[in-house]
Amino acid sequence: MKRILMLATGGTIASRESGHGLCPAITSEEILCHVPEIGTFCQVDTLQLMNLDSTNISPGHWLEMGAAIRENYDRYDGFVITHGTDTMAYTAAALSYLVQNSPKPIVITGSQKSISLNDTDARKNLLNSFIYATDADSHDVSLVFDGKVMLGTRARKERTKSYNAFSSVDYPEIAVIRDGRMIRYLAVRQYARDAKPQFFDKLEARVLLLTLIPGMNPHALYQLKDEYRAVICQSFGVGGLPGGGDGAFARAIGAWIDSGRAFVMMTQVPYEGSDMAVYQVGKQVKERYPVIEAYNMTLEAAVTKLMWILGQTDDLEEIRQMFYTPVQNDLIR
Repeated sequence: MKRILMLATGGTIASRESGHGLCPAITSEEILCHVPEIGTFCQVDTLQLMNLDSTNISPGHWLEMGAAIRENYDRYDGFVITHGTDTMAYTAAALSYLVQNSPKPIVITGSQKSISLNDTDARKNLLNSFIYATDADSHDVSLVFDGKVMLGTRARKERTKSYNAFSSVDYPEIAVIRDGRMIRYLAVRQYARDAKPQFFDKLEARVLLLTLIPGMNPHALYQLKDEYRAVICQSFGVGGLPGGGDGAFARAIGAWIDSGRAFVMMTQVPYEGSDMAVYQVGKQVKERYPVIEAYNMTLEAAVTKLMWILGQTDDLEEIRQMFYTPVQNDLIR
């Protein structure tokens, strides 16, 4: 019987009504008691790391989760993390960079309703997470929700209330789980018997997200330069800037990069990614300035990958090379 460590962090799955709105209050042991059938196929220990609304989860908490996995890695066959849905995709992506090449599964799940309610999706999501975590072919970081198994670098929350809240963006789901039966869609990566994961323990949180709107000026890039180490700019369509390579935005980007800071371009469109070479407003910018393009990465993956990279290096060329090096299929070019 496999041994699984469940790490609880709070979220809706652990929430109760406080009189001032829902807030996490249910413990890890209480959560597990709501799904007793889990104990019939694996041995579970629990660890209450925190009990937070996921809105309050920060990079420091991701490091705490990674450290807990590292500390307990040799004692367990897999890990299940219960988490709030609002920032779950960020956590799944962040852990994909903090714990790389893991032959043991690290599964993140949560729910749209508290596990204490009768009509909740929590019990199904938790059961499915343990089914996936105990399967011999499960590895690395994944997110399990509404019967779908998604790569940690590809999951995104797309609905605020529905049970099918998460989708795998521009990449197939790893598997589906229906009525306790798992069907895999993709070939499984095989690890050597003695394979060990690579752990990282540094993140740089000073990453700015800038989303363009029509008529926006670039003054924020000058004003915020001393506060951030890098910026991710969400542009329109396949990617471009107002004024192209000769505009005020492009000049602001040049000044930003000249100051030794990274600049990443991506699209604000949810699917199919960017391609700045298509239109003049994007091609000129990329030809004149060493911007990094995120292509079909999710926002969550781009943000957390940049935080991870900046925790390792300040060198702009190294940042570029590391960003373009795929991790868990986060980038397909």
